[in-house]
Amino acid sequence: MLAKNTYAYKVKRWLESGKSITSRQAILMFGCTRLSAVIFKLKHEHNMPIETDKVTVKNRNGRWVEVAKYHLPQAS
Repeated sequence: MLAKNTYAYKVKRWLESGKSITSRQAILMFGCTRLSAVIFKLKHEHNMPIETDKVTVKNRNGRWVEVAKYHLPQAS
């Protein structure tokens, strides 16, 4: 069980609501600067089947870069 005031708890609830999340979103919404560590914990310690997609976004310097976008698989 996760404590309610942790990044892992907040990200878990977000993903369970059917939404996806990127690192930038995690920083802006939760103040979480280490999303990949939170995702690792949720996958390996809490057995969540989190999937990762690569999306292309423009960074603050105007360059196109790939970032990770995490989500739970869609229910069939």
